Amino acid sequence: MTLDRFRPYVGGLLDPAIRISVRLGITPNVYSIGALVAAFAAGVAFYEGQIGLAVLFVAINAVFDAIDGALARELKVASLRGDFIDHVSDRYADIVIITGIFAGGAASWEIGVFALTGVLMSSYMGTQAQALGVGRYYGGVLGRADRLVLILLAGLLDLIVAAPIFGLPYLGWILVFFGVFGHYTALQRIAYIWRRI
Repeated sequence: MTLDRFRPYVGGLLDPAIRISVRLGITPNVYSIGALVAAFAAGVAFYEGQIGLAVLFVAINAVFDAIDGALARELKVASLRGDFIDHVSDRYADIVIITGIFAGGAASWEIGVFALTGVLMSSYMGTQAQALGVGRYYGGVLGRADRLVLILLAGLLDLIVAAPIFGLPYLGWILVFFGVFGHYTALQRIAYIWRRI
């Protein structure tokens, strides 16, 4: 289910942005930082109940996050520091966006913590595979690209439909989904790593 497997097929969509960035001398780290700033803005907007604005900032975060790695490869400047910055900014982005959603009232703090721990553990297992020499592992049912797309869809549904289902808006249900399938993805990655070491 993870959308990460389609990265090689959608890379061409980023080519115009990559060409412009190269021409303007924009570095991959600029996009990483821009993605993080957009994530913080999204978190604040979710908290303030500005769902339309939050959705826009999540979309910017997703696009910038896709561009930074592609630009690094194009410029042949991919490095351990760049990879480190990317992972750190992605985790902070996950935290502020999800916290903004539940702190803004879309779900209880219990659901929010369940979602947050699922997301962080699945991401941690991916990087732990790399740390153990197995290689970065994006497998499992719920990757970061999936989460961003689902947040965008849930936010749009809350804007258009604006009718809670069993007491929760769509963004609240997405957090339930992240909790369940985030932890399931973590378990899938744990099993994969265990078999490989």
